[in-house]
Amino acid sequence: MKKLKIGVIDLVSKGPSSTLWARVMHANLASIMPQVVATWCEQEGHDVKLICYTGQENLQKELPTGVDLVFICSFTQAALLAYALSNYFRTKGAVTVLGGPHARCYPDDAVKYFDYVLGFTHKSTIADVLQDCSPQKPEGKHLSADRQPALLPGVKERWKFMEPTLRKAPFLKMVPMLGSVGCPYTCPFCIDATVDYQPLGFDVIKEDLQFLLTKFKKPTVGWHDPNFGVRFDANMEAIASAAPLRSFRFFAESSLSILTEEHLKVLQCNGFEALLPGVESWYELGNKSRTSRAVGEEKVSRIAEHINMMFQYVPYVQTNFVLGLDSDAGEEPFELTKRFVDLSPAAFPGYSLLSAFGEAAPLNLEYQREGRVLPFPFHFLNNHLAMNIKPKNYGWVEFYDKVIDLTAYTFSNKAIYRRFMASSGSAAKWMNLMRAVSSEGYGRLRFFRKVRKNLVEDVGFRKYFEGESQQLPAFYSNIIRKDLGYWWQWLPEGAIAHDPNAYLHKHTPQQHVLTANK
Repeated sequence: MKKLKIGVIDLVSKGPSSTLWARVMHANLASIMPQVVATWCEQEGHDVKLICYTGQENLQKELPTGVDLVFICSFTQAALLAYALSNYFRTKGAVTVLGGPHARCYPDDAVKYFDYVLGFTHKSTIADVLQDCSPQKPEGKHLSADRQPALLPGVKERWKFMEPTLRKAPFLKMVPMLGSVGCPYTCPFCIDATVDYQPLGFDVIKEDLQFLLTKFKKPTVGWHDPNFGVRFDANMEAIASAAPLRSFRFFAESSLSILTEEHLKVLQCNGFEALLPGVESWYELGNKSRTSRAVGEEKVSRIAEHINMMFQYVPYVQTNFVLGLDSDAGEEPFELTKRFVDLSPAAFPGYSLLSAFGEAAPLNLEYQREGRVLPFPFHFLNNHLAMNIKPKNYGWVEFYDKVIDLTAYTFSNKAIYRRFMASSGSAAKWMNLMRAVSSEGYGRLRFFRKVRKNLVEDVGFRKYFEGESQQLPAFYSNIIRKDLGYWWQWLPEGAIAHDPNAYLHKHTPQQHVLTANK
């Protein structure tokens, strides 16, 4: 095999971004797998350059030149930028590969624009691509292992590709680590719902933490596990054995069922300072929150009590909610969430609009069978810019009225002040304030109001939301053009549109389709 010149591009942002949140945090949102792929390629003897695009860089100047092969990692919201970059590199004679969440969710669309599209990726998968490394026409190859790898290069091995991105972070520098893959819970809308849980090597965790102490006085680590701490004792033992207690600052996403008071005491001793539990719904998914029989008001009270108890042990807690689930109807779910905001003033509520990401979860098949999935361009599929599922129990204007009301309540001056005063420590106060006044609070509220206004005033806009028209409103196409900027000219023809029911078509026998069309 000849020595290849390889580029690896991690798309944290889908375009230039000047928000306060982007400037402070985007460099801390780098993905692990691009670093892993870069490490594997170098271990195979190739020359590798990795860039992490945070929205702050001049992407034209940052891109590697003269490359034979380009790996691009992208979430769905950055897919159109990824498609444009692939088109650009292919015209330069490079072979292109897509990995990351979008490749897993929409492989049948991605193969139109890449030579290779990777699902679950092992070192052997990368070796196969390196060995072949040829243009694939008319469509690319979709390659995927049966499950996620059981062993990945740790921080020490990835450091060469990680450090340049960390240098971009102005204040907080958060090292991405992974202790497990998959999740034991089966939340029907989650991309990890059908992925077997498997812990990674705890000896690697210990080695990596000890390595980080040679680079930082007190390293900050962000755990990328879908649900951190499932093997709680083993995780804590690995951390405690690496260095004296509280030598690190840890951030992690976990479930309330794991975050018992006994476990929180251990987490506090080991330096955990930010936890992100999922509440999701007041009517469903109680197993994650230890409230399997509680719903409505009772669940709000129990969750609020639990969250308030957590603040005795950690200074920062984000609670995650999904708005628009089929179990929601009427005023109650939104009013209950407002009640929670009042009862747990220190917690930062993270709201996501229910979205179906292609093949991400089996529940998406049901939405597609019911004809409820809308063809919103990938550019808006990030859980808040667009909800691509028609609500079961709300009209669109009614739904946005309630989302706007809840968002305005959560980020009112009164709520921001209460959250600021209830937070312990300057870091938590600053983080909450920054998120509220930046794109996540005020920014989303402005956007939701624009959508609501168009739903009322623009007939074509409303028809698109109702599934009565396939014509993308100019409101959205103008945003895509503006965000892509220079890269708009490289966007392949037809890339803005995709088949929202592609997953269903793969699971529907051809004979049934032909019969139904008669």
